Amino acid sequence: MDLSSVAWRKSGRSTNGGDCVEVAVVPGDPAVAGHKADADELYLIRDSKDPDGPALAFTPSEWSAFVGGVKDGEFD
Repeated sequence: MDLSSVAWRKSGRSTNGGDCVEVAVVPGDPAVAGHKADADELYLIRDSKDPDGPALAFTPSEWSAFVGGVKDGEFD
């Protein structure tokens, strides 16, 4: 799937030239993540320094669990 028209977002805390990721929410599509074909929407994450590189896809429940872990400090 061509992700060039996807609206990617970056954190407001991101600095120019920093190590950042970008996030986008797209309709569920087997072409993006065939193993998650039953999801209505997917959260995509990519490296902002490599916009043509791979994107990871998460279902809404996976994304919610990840965000909750970040807020709880599980990755510090």
